[in-house]
Amino acid sequence: MNEYKDRILNGIIKENPTFILILGMCPTLAVTTSAMNGVGMGLSTTAVLIFSNLLISLLRNIIPDKVRIPAYIVVIASLVTVVELVLKAYIPALYSALGLYIPLIVVNCIILGRAEAYASKSTPVLAVCDGIGMGLGFTIALTLIGILRELIGAGSFFGMNIMPSAYQPVAIFVKAPGAFIVLGGIIAVMNGLKIKNNSSKKVEGCSGDCCSCGSSDCSDAKKKK
Repeated sequence: MNEYKDRILNGIIKENPTFILILGMCPTLAVTTSAMNGVGMGLSTTAVLIFSNLLISLLRNIIPDKVRIPAYIVVIASLVTVVELVLKAYIPALYSALGLYIPLIVVNCIILGRAEAYASKSTPVLAVCDGIGMGLGFTIALTLIGILRELIGAGSFFGMNIMPSAYQPVAIFVKAPGAFIVLGGIIAVMNGLKIKNNSSKKVEGCSGDCCSCGSSDCSDAKKKK
């Protein structure tokens, strides 16, 4: 059970496709003008990730190695078509908002990357857990970016105006440059927290200069010279 839980948490935290691996930048920057768009794109991608990982894992011993990439693309494209038709039929407003970016899920490097790197080498259950983790990580990232852009750029939260009437929206945040600013800011904060966490684990009495430590590999290399 821990193996499955770790695989899900891996995609959400340790290998978040947006904030850690920096993958899927096209939809991340393009559709996150609002929180709802972020949720919609994230969940659509999650559905494709889960079922593509499952099918590719089940077929991993059947698909010839020489044609594995085209086969993966056929599987992914078929699932994206299903998702697109479902959105068009039942959530037309979201379908219209996401527009061209729904078919472009086919070429999302997160999906093809997980198919090649993990699903094709793992059991179906683990592959599904990987798809869930990566999908949720992607959804959380897109939703967070969408919330910040919508809040600052339009003064609303999931379409509801929550800012005081005196608030003047910063329109640049719902345009292309705003996506880069928000994404860069979040990654900078995460990197800063990571540095802080690493520094808090420093061994007592360590000066931080590994080359001056008698037990370090760097010091050993110096002695050999």
